[in-house]
Amino acid sequence: MNDVIRLEVFSRVVTSSQKTLLVLAATVVAVYSAGTYVVGLRGPLDALGAAAGTESKTLEFGGRTRTYLVHAPKGYDGKTPLPLVLVLHGAIQGATNVERMSGMSDKADKESFLVAYPDGTSRSGLAPTWNAGACCGYAQTNEVDDVGFLRALIDRLEHDYTVDPKRIFVTGISNGGMMSYRLACELADRIAAIAPVEGAQDVECHPSGPVSVLIFHGTADLLVPYDGGTTPYQLGPKRTDTSVRSTVAFWVKQDGCTATPHREESTQLHIDTYSGCRDGAGVTLYTIQGGHHMWPGTRLSRNDVPATDIMWSFFAAHPKSK
Repeated sequence: MNDVIRLEVFSRVVTSSQKTLLVLAATVVAVYSAGTYVVGLRGPLDALGAAAGTESKTLEFGGRTRTYLVHAPKGYDGKTPLPLVLVLHGAIQGATNVERMSGMSDKADKESFLVAYPDGTSRSGLAPTWNAGACCGYAQTNEVDDVGFLRALIDRLEHDYTVDPKRIFVTGISNGGMMSYRLACELADRIAAIAPVEGAQDVECHPSGPVSVLIFHGTADLLVPYDGGTTPYQLGPKRTDTSVRSTVAFWVKQDGCTATPHREESTQLHIDTYSGCRDGAGVTLYTIQGGHHMWPGTRLSRNDVPATDIMWSFFAAHPKSK
């Protein structure tokens, strides 16, 4: 399940007797994720490396050498504790790609926060995935401890940089969005807020405290359907995704928010904001009308929802209170 344009191309031609097309589709998606996202944003050469000021690092964990990118904002001197944002790539996408797609490093330079882009795992080193519980690929089938890895990564970043422990945030797209949900469920002691994009919360969730949640999801997503359920385009064992509305209801109850949201509507967006949550938490849903399985606001998304800017505003407003 990747986050690129996608297997939706095959939706009109794949039938139950044409399962071999799914293999071809996965190959196309892998190539597309390595190039077209980037071409659609800034140019084909961006696929060759990380943005200026971004370093590539490694961390030994669970018998594997895990890799990640880290971007410190311009002028960083280590004297002032800064917020940290983890950005998790989608299945078979990779850290460099999601850095370019999200534009989060540019935002970090403007707003002065740290960003890390960890890589998932794969058999060959290509096409990495996250073990988000019910998805995806190599990481799921091999039961990779990605929750443990990301906890260890936060520890490492707190050692190497001056991080404000009350302002640690996570976002991600598709499989990365699913992983951000899992972190909110299992690392609520460390994570202040998450902002999943086109993901699904497909794990049992028992967070130890409130976590603020900002969700972006398109109504026309064919890979992770807005209303939940299954699709023929899943990577790995077949699963049934939780609907967006069910996930929102879970976090509204978990965070002790008022049940009725304040709603803003436009042709492009329905925004539901839930207030009165415990310990200063918040829950907000951006439903993108006709939106597909893409990071909102990018050229290929065909909408002008500035997801990265909205995320940072939400994160900045929702540090941990305790």
